[in-house]
Amino acid sequence: MIRVENLSVAFDGPEVVKNVTLEFHDGEILGVVGESGSGKSVTALTLMGLVADNARVTSGRILFDGQVLLEAGKPRDRGLYRRYQGEKMSMVFQEPMTSLNPTQRVGLQVDEVLRLHTSLSPRERKEKVLESFRAAGLSEEERIYASYPHQLSGGMRQRVMIAMAVILHPRLIVADEPTTALDVTVQNQIIRLLKSINEKENNAMLFITHDLNLAKRICGRIAVMKDGCVVEQGTAEQIFLHPRQEYTRRLIQAVPGRVKKNRSLEERREPGESLGEPVAEVRNLSVYYRESGNSLFDRKKHRCVVQNADFEIRQGESLGLVGESGCGKTSLAKAILGMNRDVEGKILHHTLRPQMIFQDPYSSLNPAGTVGWLLMEPLRAQSAREGARPMTKEDMKEAAYQMLRRVGLEDSYFHRKPSQLSGGQRQRVSIAQALITKPGLIVADEPLSALDVTIQAQIMELMQGLQQELGLSYLFISHDINVVYRMCDRIMVMRQGKIIEIGDTEEVFREPREEYTRQLLAES
Repeated sequence: MIRVENLSVAFDGPEVVKNVTLEFHDGEILGVVGESGSGKSVTALTLMGLVADNARVTSGRILFDGQVLLEAGKPRDRGLYRRYQGEKMSMVFQEPMTSLNPTQRVGLQVDEVLRLHTSLSPRERKEKVLESFRAAGLSEEERIYASYPHQLSGGMRQRVMIAMAVILHPRLIVADEPTTALDVTVQNQIIRLLKSINEKENNAMLFITHDLNLAKRICGRIAVMKDGCVVEQGTAEQIFLHPRQEYTRRLIQAVPGRVKKNRSLEERREPGESLGEPVAEVRNLSVYYRESGNSLFDRKKHRCVVQNADFEIRQGESLGLVGESGCGKTSLAKAILGMNRDVEGKILHHTLRPQMIFQDPYSSLNPAGTVGWLLMEPLRAQSAREGARPMTKEDMKEAAYQMLRRVGLEDSYFHRKPSQLSGGQRQRVSIAQALITKPGLIVADEPLSALDVTIQAQIMELMQGLQQELGLSYLFISHDINVVYRMCDRIMVMRQGKIIEIGDTEEVFREPREEYTRQLLAES
């Protein structure tokens, strides 16, 4: 149905996609895997006709049912692509917060697809949107329909994007990391949904992921990309059981399993040393969201998203927080750092300058600044505080370069802007920005979700090394149970705004008390 022939793409410099050839057949799911920055997303965006204006197709062409959509040496035919986009081919983007319109309710954004491509009445369109929301695993679909993107969790926003992409049953669905922000329960729902759509509609799917376990579960064929090239291609069984390339074998070996690498807090103590004092205490905390922006805070009139949370984070400890998307994890994290003040209860900090690693680096990094400027900004703010030791510009620049290297980025990234980085590279910059002032407490909200498996391992080792070197404490939020097991001393399980279980990680994984915890562990 679709053929990408010898495609090469360049951005004002060397080629970032080199002689890529892919075929898509009806009813087939083709997986594309590889490290962050390997060219996966650029290939997908070029296929969809959405690549940036400064991109040049230096060789090759793209055909859809024999129709040439794009060819080297010829300008992109936007009118031709508009006839295909949405109706015949659609895309689930990696970062829904930047692809959804922040000024428009999400229901109307999905409705727009139907309005442009069908003759349904407004009432029929709304019912179809609600039906698509339900199919994508969204409960309270009426509330979701009337919500703005910022009022939804990261996982909810991703499911809205999936609902938008599948609502017209296109012949090709390009899914660029469609389950990155989702917990294991919803991840399984989405995988089943995409597979059932593929089987029912007999459409083709390009499934881009850094999670090789997901690729193995959903894809019939897999293409492995490295440095812009397809280095290996074959059936999922061939790739996983008999990989030909050393790079493919290294990717498979890097898939995180449930292996405890982080020593427990007790093991990390020196002989005779007592457990660390609390660096943060949360006592009987409830967090609310205002339903109308101008109203005064009144707990009786506003929605409670976190109920009576009570825990502490100790010096040098990693405390994991897991739960379904939308259960209140991020709301709790923002309240701890003072970014949501509509709260009841107590939050006590016993350390200076707690920092946060945000889930969506594209929306949390200033798009106008270079990476170097972004890393130096926290140092400038710290240096400007009364009584602080002033840092020279050269000292700040050197500290920024050192932090870049520690998170696995070359010095050349110092002069780039966030828009010039891949999703995984942006997340590494976000981690570096949080770590550069050496805070006592870091709230890490899905810090590994956008990273490929090899970089995940590097970042986990980095965070663990810095924890021991600097005595850091982490509140580590993740939907990846295996990552939490490897990183955290204790774990909290959250459901529908309540902490239902808290305890030593080994004990909770071995003998969970709550049925919901057992379900999470089984599905992971």
